[in-house]
Amino acid sequence: MPDLSTLAARWGRVDEPPKLVAARENHVYRCQIEGQAVALRLHRAAYQSKAAIESELRWMARLAEVGFPCPRPVPSSAGAVLETLETGQHASAISWLDGEAIGDGDTALTGSEQELAALFAAVGALIAAFHDATDAIDTADLMRPAWDADALVGDAPLWGKFWENPTLSEAEADLLIEAKARAYDTLVAMDTVDAGLIHADCLQENILSTPAGLALIDFDDAGFGYRGYDLGTALVQHYAHPRLALLGDALLAGYGTLRTPPSPDELRFFTMLRAMASCGWVITRGAGNLAYQRAQADRAMACVRAWLE
Repeated sequence: MPDLSTLAARWGRVDEPPKLVAARENHVYRCQIEGQAVALRLHRAAYQSKAAIESELRWMARLAEVGFPCPRPVPSSAGAVLETLETGQHASAISWLDGEAIGDGDTALTGSEQELAALFAAVGALIAAFHDATDAIDTADLMRPAWDADALVGDAPLWGKFWENPTLSEAEADLLIEAKARAYDTLVAMDTVDAGLIHADCLQENILSTPAGLALIDFDDAGFGYRGYDLGTALVQHYAHPRLALLGDALLAGYGTLRTPPSPDELRFFTMLRAMASCGWVITRGAGNLAYQRAQADRAMACVRAWLE
């Protein structure tokens, strides 16, 4: 681990030392540099290439330039958006957005039906605005991973072989393998599906409520894929919510204010795809935490059964 104050000093005078605020794929620290609050990101080694991270930062800058609510890169004192450490690990700084996440991890949302519907309509509209803004800017020079059929439900998915989650029974693993094959065929048959650059991680902790409205953060997993996957990701944490149907309807209605939304069946399908991806992601990220791995397996099984039925 590098000395964080020394690292932060690459961006200028450090007024407040870095303080850890998130430790997921990247370690994110809040600090004050030259009178500006920034998020200092220490990127996970060997997860994204230098070119991919630079593409992420260019994309965010262009989105911010056209008015989309997201962080923008903060260049270092050397004028670089990405600094490389002696270990080969990369670090970047982005503007800090003042706000609170709309939810905490997998914690269930609470509120009246009107409040929940209003929130998810706003989330849908935010995702639609994000897709609109992305389609309006130059993305030809961006290098990001693909979230295509192979990456989601191929033989070697991007986030791991979800059917090998160690908490699955043999029967459950077989059902996931069956769903994987059917999902692959379904994706291949989607000739007119809306596709392009997606966030790929529109979880509630990555959607901030700010004084100016909702904003989107954490583009680390973003890539080229199906737009419906962003909507499915926004819904997946609430798969067991007693008002799931209301949340899904509001999400689609909000998205529909700007773009043509997927159908409810397609939303259920993309929610399942994200649940299966997370079931694979947790194999390595949650190694040794069987309860966490099982929770992701339960979610995947519930979403698979809902889609197959």
